[in-house]
Order: sequence, then structure tokens, then C-alpha cells
Amino acid sequence: MEASDPSGDVIDGSEPTVPRTAQRPALQSLRSRYRWLTGLTWPRRYPLIQFPNEPLILAFLGGQAAARLHGLPHDDALAVSYLAMTVWAYEELFHGVNRFRNLLGLVYVFSTGIHLASAIHH
Repeated sequence: MEASDPSGDVIDGSEPTVPRTAQRPALQSLRSRYRWLTGLTWPRRYPLIQFPNEPLILAFLGGQAAARLHGLPHDDALAVSYLAMTVWAYEELFHGVNRFRNLLGLVYVFSTGIHLASAIHH
């Protein structure tokens, strides 16, 4: 049975571990930097342009992967891209910061639906 030190790290003697207390500040710093980055908008008072959030980043990555893959992996990457884009558009439509972002979400809900219908047809 493995022993545990007071910080919760497992001690088995096989490899050195980084105490969890040392990992937390680095993780918190990374999270705060990410929040700062995603908080960037232009213009400040009525955001038209925002840093991409997680679903939009995933949609871009899925689309790029689909462009480079063939066969079943291509289809899987394309499905991830469509799903992530739909989630992003839904979030913008119902939870966007202003009317422009709501309209942008509506446009992309329809656009993604049309692209998905076209992809299913082929």
C-alpha cells in the first residue's frame, strides 16, 4: 500500500513528485492569464471583437484537423468542428454580451446548419 504525506502526494519512492502546493500557483497564474486574454475586447464599451472562447478554438482546431485528414478521422474532426461551432453560436445567440453578438450567433446557427446539411447530403 502506498503512503501519503500531509500535502496529499503519494510517496512510493519511484519518482520525485512536485508538491501540490507548488503546482497551484502556476496553475492559478495560467488561469488568470487566460481570463485576462479572453477578456480582451474591441471596442471596450460595445464588444464587436473578442478573443475566441473554448468552443470557437475547438471548432477552428477541428476544422484545421479535418482539412489535413482523410477517411474516418476527417469525418470525426469535421463532426467536432460542427458541434463546437454550434455550441459557440448557441452561446452567442442566447448569452452574447450585446445585440451584435446575439445576431452573430443567429447567423452562425443558420450557417452551421446549412453546412451540416450539405455535408450530410454528400
